[in-house]
Amino acid sequence: MTSDLITRRILLVAGGAVAVTGLSKFLVPAQAQGLAPTRSMRGGSNNYQPGAPIVKRIGGGGFWMTGTVRRAGDGAPLAGQRIQIWAHTTEGYEREPQSHGATLTNANGEFRLEMPQIVPAFGQPHGHLAYDSGEFETVFLRPVMKSSKDTSLEAHFVLQPV
Repeated sequence: MTSDLITRRILLVAGGAVAVTGLSKFLVPAQAQGLAPTRSMRGGSNNYQPGAPIVKRIGGGGFWMTGTVRRAGDGAPLAGQRIQIWAHTTEGYEREPQSHGATLTNANGEFRLEMPQIVPAFGQPHGHLAYDSGEFETVFLRPVMKSSKDTSLEAHFVLQPV
């Protein structure tokens, strides 16, 4: 009878271990599946001008366009990436060359470019941004401001390698 108890105990312990191991996927916190790439927005490419020059500032300034650029999957910041920015501003329409400029991301994948105040076009104050350098898939963004009185707008890119 003693050998029957040991066998039952071993079976119970072993069965419990299998049950806990089998259920462990339900006990472990959710794991990130990777950072999904940013999709281009409708209207983002309106009035896009390929090859806009890299500038220190667009026009007289007073408004800040900022954001980040990261790699899809692992989310690593991407340094040295060219972001083109344009908008309808107090100094010009978004189709005019003087309303366009580009900047590069820093070591942390951040960009920042000063430009004139964005004003509403077709009823919405919005900016346009593009990544189009070729190493990653092209992405056009068209973020809308909460108010035309805002003095900054940010946009974030998560890029998929070509």
